[in-house]
Amino acid sequence: MFSGIIEEAAQVVALVKEQENLHISMECTFIDELKIDQSVAHNGVCLTVVKKTEKTYTVTAIKETLDRTNLGQLIVGSKVNLERSMIMNGRLDGHIVQGHVDQTAICTSVQEAEGSWYFTFEYAFDAEMAKRGYMTVDKGSVTVNGVSLTVCNPTNNTFQVAIIPYTYEFTNFHQIKVGTVVNIEFDIIGKYVSRMMSF
Repeated sequence: MFSGIIEEAAQVVALVKEQENLHISMECTFIDELKIDQSVAHNGVCLTVVKKTEKTYTVTAIKETLDRTNLGQLIVGSKVNLERSMIMNGRLDGHIVQGHVDQTAICTSVQEAEGSWYFTFEYAFDAEMAKRGYMTVDKGSVTVNGVSLTVCNPTNNTFQVAIIPYTYEFTNFHQIKVGTVVNIEFDIIGKYVSRMMSF
């Protein structure tokens, strides 16, 4: 379980393909605190630490993960948003994030707004999935590349988020431009509410 509050935008240092799997090695500032079998969200995707050295750690993404997320587009040097799992005795600063990416979206617009930025994202709309909570609502929560954000101006298949300078600088939002593919996770509470209303 995660909160969508990014700890670090860390760098990919190695990518190794093994059959349908991709082993992703990262450098980060909290390497000394990581251990094997620990969960870490990578651009919002929950992955397990499978190997660790003095300076790097490695996680493995399987074909299903690569097909549904943007992790298959990583290159050495890519910045990835990292978050370790929540500590349950602290404040929930973002929202409840599972680390289970629902689908990808494409950035269609980046507008500067005198010190902040509005990013617009478009995703494939499915009416049946929307009935099950796979959608955005105005002032609701959404996770973009693991970042907990508030939705504005949603349509059936698009939404905007406003990004403050801190988030822009300390996550990989500063690398997102028109055409960039991002991972999105819709709000789990909306999914449960939609499910309950279907009975």
